[in-house]
Amino acid sequence: MTDSDGNAPDDGVQADGAPSDPGAAAGSTGGSRSPRERLFDALDRLVAASATERLLISGSALLLSVAIGFLLILAAGRMSSCESAAYSLFGVGFCYDPFLVYDSLFLGAFGDFLANPLNGQFATTVSETTVLVFTGIAVAVAFKAGVFNIGGQGQLVFGALASALVVYAFSGAVSGLVGTLVLVPLGLAVGAFAGGIWGAIPGALKAYADANEVITTIMLNFVATSFALYLASGPFKDPESFANQTRKLPEFALFPQPLFPGRTDASLLALALAIAIAVGVAYLLRGTPFGYDVRTSGIQPEAAEYGGVDAARTVVASMALSGALAGIGGAVYVLTIAGNFQTGVPDYGFDGITVSILAGNNPVGAIAAALLFGVLKSGSIVVDVGTDVPPQLVGVLRGLIVLFVAMPEFFRMIGQRVDVRDRFGGSRDAVATDGGEEA
Repeated sequence: MTDSDGNAPDDGVQADGAPSDPGAAAGSTGGSRSPRERLFDALDRLVAASATERLLISGSALLLSVAIGFLLILAAGRMSSCESAAYSLFGVGFCYDPFLVYDSLFLGAFGDFLANPLNGQFATTVSETTVLVFTGIAVAVAFKAGVFNIGGQGQLVFGALASALVVYAFSGAVSGLVGTLVLVPLGLAVGAFAGGIWGAIPGALKAYADANEVITTIMLNFVATSFALYLASGPFKDPESFANQTRKLPEFALFPQPLFPGRTDASLLALALAIAIAVGVAYLLRGTPFGYDVRTSGIQPEAAEYGGVDAARTVVASMALSGALAGIGGAVYVLTIAGNFQTGVPDYGFDGITVSILAGNNPVGAIAAALLFGVLKSGSIVVDVGTDVPPQLVGVLRGLIVLFVAMPEFFRMIGQRVDVRDRFGGSRDAVATDGGEEA
């Protein structure tokens, strides 16, 4: 097209087809883009990745972590001394067999599943996965509201302690099947209440006192574990035990375990409850007005408040819900794995942070992420027992897998919430000429 004078319109391209702005030309080809701009472009593409692309990225990250771990095992095997080499490569002997280590780490968690689907090792995987589902969705709910809840461990501990004490107190009033039907729901409700209260405290401090939730939740973790230690070693200590723990709960007060014969620490009913709650929370966040308030507050709190959302109330409610879910996880830990409250509760609350990140803050995705963690935790036991690999090296291998698989989702979350181009001076126009999409 031409204007009334017969000249070409000024659209950045000269009559001879050359661009009038060299910078635009560079931007259109991407040939002179700085490393920082390329990094921003990569982050934009990561944020806009589809579910299939994210799955492929996570799979590639998993393979890369295994490859690096393979080399670490070989290096550690060369630095160790042994009577005979467990693995040889190009005529060089190594004390540790990487294939055996990874076979034990991933497949060992399922035991001899084909011969006996209800074997003990798979029971351990189920029990670990069950608790991690609860802590994973607990953190995901807070993340959705734009709140970083690091206090899942303290909320889980309080839920576990309260559940153990209340269930024991009422266990003398009922027994048998009636006792199970009464005490298990009671324990879950008490755990949810205690965890919810403990989660609402940092939520209220953030909403009404502008206190940083990262600091308050970390501090409350210490308060919860210290207070629980005082109670379990003092007023509510089991007098027949040297350990700091409460009295054992009767068997009828625990989760029914119709499967896994000989094991009392795994329940498919508890796992089914975890899955049902994960699906319910996903619906709550996607299909209800409360979920809309939570999501909009997390994405753009100023816009949400301008649109009528009570931001302060949403923060408190989301933190209370997050704490309640962690508290249920604590109750499930008591009613399936422990059978009472014991100090030194495993770090399920902290692991829930990584589970949530790995799942992209999707409650349903937390089920798969928790299963991966459950497999790694259970498989680590098999590696420790079945190989000569030091536990420290097993921990490194687990950490590599978690780090590599979770990091892409972590950076994607950052890209969704932070406009890095505005914050670090990147050029958004250059991206548009490159055909990219804005974050």
